[in-house]
Amino acid sequence: MAPCKAEPVLAEDQVLGALSDEQLVTEHLAGRYGAFQELYDRYRSRLIHFITRKTGDSDRAQDLVQEAFIRVTRHLHRFDTSKKFSTWVYTIAGNLSKNELRNRSRSPLILFQRLTSNWDDDHRPIQFEDYRMRPDDLFRKRFLRRLVEDTVEELPEHHRLVFRLRELEGKSYEEISEITGVNLGTVKSRLHRARNSFAQRIEPFLN
Repeated sequence: MAPCKAEPVLAEDQVLGALSDEQLVTEHLAGRYGAFQELYDRYRSRLIHFITRKTGDSDRAQDLVQEAFIRVTRHLHRFDTSKKFSTWVYTIAGNLSKNELRNRSRSPLILFQRLTSNWDDDHRPIQFEDYRMRPDDLFRKRFLRRLVEDTVEELPEHHRLVFRLRELEGKSYEEISEITGVNLGTVKSRLHRARNSFAQRIEPFLN
């Protein structure tokens, strides 16, 4: 009599990989080793991409994905497995992205970075208010606007004028040259000195 062939034994990761997200949640809560890791592996890269598109910061996105899964582990026992896990975890990631953007808008360091890097890439005047913001955000923006105005007033007059025309009113170099009656080279030189002086003066207040 020929011996019976043994059934092939599937590796544990193959078994877990065949389960749905919701089944993995159930297995994890039942104490099955590797179930949560499978969920994490399924969503980590996708969530990093999702948060990066929302925030524009791939490094920060990795941190936020870790935070998202910390929240998942904290509240997983309350997850309704009749719902889609993907919807839930993307909602968590989306909320973290919104919080990140809100915190950036409140941070004076973000303003400082905007004011002191890549000046010439954006000819628009500095904006401080968006009336769709929450009241506390508006208060912060108004504080920053006052800080900028006060700092600009401390600049030497010829620097103050070109800085105000360029950075607060969004004038072109040619327009500034016409308004001030000096050539383009002098406008750019004064503006460069004004920006450096402004950055040095405002930085201590923003750290």
